Amino acid sequence: MKHRTLLTAEGYDKLKNELSYLIREHRPEITQIVSWAASLGDRSENADYQYNKRKLREIDRRIRYLTKLFEVAERIEYHPVQEGKVFFGAWCELENDQGESLTFRIVGDEEVYGEKNYISLKSPMAKACLGKTLDDEVIVRTPSGEAHWYIVGIRYA
Repeated sequence: MKHRTLLTAEGYDKLKNELSYLIREHRPEITQIVSWAASLGDRSENADYQYNKRKLREIDRRIRYLTKLFEVAERIEYHPVQEGKVFFGAWCELENDQGESLTFRIVGDEEVYGEKNYISLKSPMAKACLGKTLDDEVIVRTPSGEAHWYIVGIRYA
């Protein structure tokens, strides 16, 4: 049995759009440049050819990765029953007794890259928050001991 990869609806759509762009626009564009550069002759000293050939390999690698991802990806839609509790896709606002605050969104592993304030569903903080409601205490075990936070906001975008 294959493991499921959970993605928020927004994350799923964003990665689907990236795959579509790579296949329909970016790869053909780079392939055309590689063909043009190859037609110029000596490829060993042709920087355009070498650079774009490398770029083409990176694009192909990303296309393969995303294609395999979508074989096991599950698009998780927001449902009104989630309101008031922390579930996958929630934006959480937390505060501690020292007055520090945190705001983050709980998303799938594939969605955290390049996104500010996104944390993985598998992270200790996300695991500690799941199922909690407003004003609940969240205890997170860290290398320096337990950290205590309180949920002051939950929203679904």
